[in-house]
Amino acid sequence: MNTLRIFNHHVHIKFVLLGVLHFLILVGSVFAAVNIRFITADGSVIADYPLMTLKAVAYAVIIVLCLSAMGLYRAQRENRYLALFVRVVVALVFGAVLAVVVYYVLPGLYLGRGIFGLSLLLSLIGIASAQLLFHATVDQKSAPWRVLLYGAGENATELLAFLRRRSDRSLFNLMGCVVIDDEPCKVDESLQCRLDVPLAEYARQRNIDEVVVAMDDRRRNFPADALIECRVSGINVVDMLTFYERQTGKVKTELLQPSWIIFSHGFRQSAVDNVLKRLLDLLASLVLLLVLWPFMVVAAVAIKVEDGLSAPVLFRQTRVGLNGREFAIYKFRSMRIDAEAMSGPQWASQNDPRVTRVGHIIRKLRIDELPQLWNVFIGDMSLVGPRPERPEFVEHLTTILPYYRVRECVKPGVTGWAQLGYPYGASDEDANGKLQLDLYYVKNRSLFLDLLILINTIEVVLFRKGSR
Repeated sequence: MNTLRIFNHHVHIKFVLLGVLHFLILVGSVFAAVNIRFITADGSVIADYPLMTLKAVAYAVIIVLCLSAMGLYRAQRENRYLALFVRVVVALVFGAVLAVVVYYVLPGLYLGRGIFGLSLLLSLIGIASAQLLFHATVDQKSAPWRVLLYGAGENATELLAFLRRRSDRSLFNLMGCVVIDDEPCKVDESLQCRLDVPLAEYARQRNIDEVVVAMDDRRRNFPADALIECRVSGINVVDMLTFYERQTGKVKTELLQPSWIIFSHGFRQSAVDNVLKRLLDLLASLVLLLVLWPFMVVAAVAIKVEDGLSAPVLFRQTRVGLNGREFAIYKFRSMRIDAEAMSGPQWASQNDPRVTRVGHIIRKLRIDELPQLWNVFIGDMSLVGPRPERPEFVEHLTTILPYYRVRECVKPGVTGWAQLGYPYGASDEDANGKLQLDLYYVKNRSLFLDLLILINTIEVVLFRKGSR
């Protein structure tokens, strides 16, 4: 497999290895700094190595979390080396700030000013070098995971079209599409494979790692015996929807069948997970409200200054939440008071003329969303989940997008998987794009995935992805 399944979420192996490499470099940087700082005249080093190991591991964990927050372990990330280097620098800066906070709370982990500063410098050199090597070798070469599509018709063509971006195909090497006799062939001739030996033998001869079933009609002439032979020979066999989900972190609605939702792994969560998620929401929302209240006060004052003392600061709107229940969501008002007086409900758009000057700033910085922490605290929302929509939009989208209501089986969130993987959109097509990501989250949700989303939301805020 080219992915690891961690608490239901698919993590690509090459990024796991990159994270482990970064972790080792960071630990090594601390020990190198200790050796440089405390080496004696006779070449020995004065240091408490067991304690220093604990400190080095804590330092490495903090920096790796910040590197993850900058998107360095995602397939759909910035691929230019200079941009990656900038993200490494930003991650180290934020890591240094976070480390100072940790050292204040847990002084026993403090490295010392000299070692800490030298460790950061060595970390920058080591991680930048490792990133350059990774970018020049692993990222630029064909993936070792060799995939064969069984089918060369409409479904295979659609699957290839969905995976047309280089980043989508960077994690596997497509070896071809098997042409089926009673199925129209629609893929490019260079990808066509015509079998003159049994499927399993053909796959073994070409060192195929995985066969993806992409037949147009699986009800007739389904090659059960051939696929069983592949499976027992150690060759992985999956349907194309599962393959697409694993490679992209999306559930392709155009390929989705009700039976896949009913029988596939996922779309459930234990009572223990729900209790832990609620406790995390309560604790995190309370802490964030206490930490971020100065920014909220500044935003409120700015809105009053621009629109007058009588103008409302908060914007209250009805949204659809868990199990279709409607609730009132709160935001800082970023549009004119009469924004929908003439037009009625409509999506916000890029450069929306209804947005005020202060509103433009707080939207860019996501400050307008901060009052939703109260919605999280009282239980209407979660920190992580599909974004809640207005009843008018839900009614419309339900009629044109099958499975749209599936996203209502979890609490809506302040941030979500769709906010990491899809730019801001205001159309039916955009709603479909975000639904594919929301369905992946609903199917594979876990505390691990929630924490991963929260960490990577930092990148979205810092680099203003999806802001409007």
